[in-house]
Amino acid sequence: MSYCLIVTYDTTSQPRDIEAAIFSAVDTCVTQWGWEKVTMDDICVTAGVSRATVYRLFPGGRDVLFEAVRLSKLEDFFTAMRAHVEGSESLEELLVRCIVVASSELQHDEHLAMMLATAPGETLGDLTVSGLDRVVRVATAFITPLTDDFIPASEAAHIVEVMCRLVISYYLSPSPNLDFANEDATRSFVRSFLLPSTSSVVVTQ
Repeated sequence: MSYCLIVTYDTTSQPRDIEAAIFSAVDTCVTQWGWEKVTMDDICVTAGVSRATVYRLFPGGRDVLFEAVRLSKLEDFFTAMRAHVEGSESLEELLVRCIVVASSELQHDEHLAMMLATAPGETLGDLTVSGLDRVVRVATAFITPLTDDFIPASEAAHIVEVMCRLVISYYLSPSPNLDFANEDATRSFVRSFLLPSTSSVVVTQ
């Protein structure tokens, strides 16, 4: 992209404010052009900051910045989700809430739907091949502490990964027979397929 603009850079903002402006600029640019076509100049112009500022905050440049943006989005997602699932009194309740909340959020995410329509390859990569490990890593950090009263940490890490794969798979390829945004359907699935794979107390049907 090329611009014929005179940009006034803000040198008085705090680092957190500047980082937020840069992240917002990345989001704006990616929405317009897709991840692959966005340049550092695009981001600097949109954020109203200098290249030196961006490289000072993200020394590795474009790749490091994009990874930071992706991690920030995941952390925001799981922070919001965790607020809905904290206080679960059983492993079953925790798993059901996690799956239902995550599935509902994905289904109602208009920005994600737009990105899948306009830049499907890059967006699918973030959810699957190139980005699934990142998703699982962040999900594990946020969710496994909530399982401490129910199952060992090793089991928790495994079941969180399974949940991530299930939710993403059913979001990308919906089934007419199972809607993970439906609590009753999800509870039946959890009781039939997830709980039996753990050492948690068996729930009475």
